[in-house]
Amino acid sequence: MLRVFLAHTPEMFGGYYGARALAALARHAEVIRNPGDTVLSGAALAEAARGCQAIVADRATPGTAATFAAAPDLVAFLRVAVDISTIDVPAASAAGVLITRATPGFVDSVTELALGFMVDLARDVSGHVQAYRRGEEPAGRMGLQLSAATLAIIGYGRIGRRLAEVALALGMRVVVSDPFAAVDDPRIAQAPFEEALAAADIVVCLAISDAATRDLFGAAAFARMRPGSRFINLSRGELVDERALEAALDSGHLAGAALDVGRAADQRPSAFLARRADVIATPHVAGMTPEAMEHQAMDTVRQVAALARGEMPDGAVNAAAAHRLARIGVSAA
Repeated sequence: MLRVFLAHTPEMFGGYYGARALAALARHAEVIRNPGDTVLSGAALAEAARGCQAIVADRATPGTAATFAAAPDLVAFLRVAVDISTIDVPAASAAGVLITRATPGFVDSVTELALGFMVDLARDVSGHVQAYRRGEEPAGRMGLQLSAATLAIIGYGRIGRRLAEVALALGMRVVVSDPFAAVDDPRIAQAPFEEALAAADIVVCLAISDAATRDLFGAAAFARMRPGSRFINLSRGELVDERALEAALDSGHLAGAALDVGRAADQRPSAFLARRADVIATPHVAGMTPEAMEHQAMDTVRQVAALARGEMPDGAVNAAAAHRLARIGVSAA
């Protein structure tokens, strides 16, 4: 029977794996749990997983070259997330270790948070609530009516498409910018990045994270946005120059921002932005619903089950290089 190390700390386990997925995983493998509440990495992760053929890793647990070098028994490193940017895939491939990723199960949950952010930024819901909680009587402010507003979606993947559907249902005008996607809905306009920014009352960042999109939203991008517009980031923290965002808010050029991600630990918003009155910040919780969590956890269960049957699992990233799979009867070809 395969031995699998589940790297989640208790906090990550409760939010991103859960008892049902653990029970399902245990039907296909002997499961060893992270014995402490510390995120493991490098040689420490390899030591904790000694004797295990697979590591099931949450998004906070990196897959480093040091781990692969110090884990001679390791055959597969399974990420319970779509993002594998903290996994050294070349190092894993050099060691012959298979890397897998989960499928996006969080489309609806992220879209729903985007909608909540849009309403909050448009009507200053959080500001009024906080004033009442301080014992103040807040002055009413003129809001932005979403049905009369334009939404720019930067990145037209699964979430972008779902958000566009929701925005259209609200009566919003929708502009999309994505050099890798074609828009086939006649109700949606497609424009270059700078034009989409200039056209919108609300801009939502859903772009992919790669070398080309790092600091995509910097001083020049924020300057292109309409005065008084709002910015939302639900993608990755590294896409935004946080000091440039701070400056755009300080100057009043942007009326507000909403962030579920940032450059703090675990992709959380940085404190200097999160504590601002004109920023709505949540601690990277867009995918934290039972349905979204279990979807990705069960992906890893199916991947382990495939390995136990001697089959290549879905979600394999470097199958051709994973020569250690032969140890458990799986062909890398």
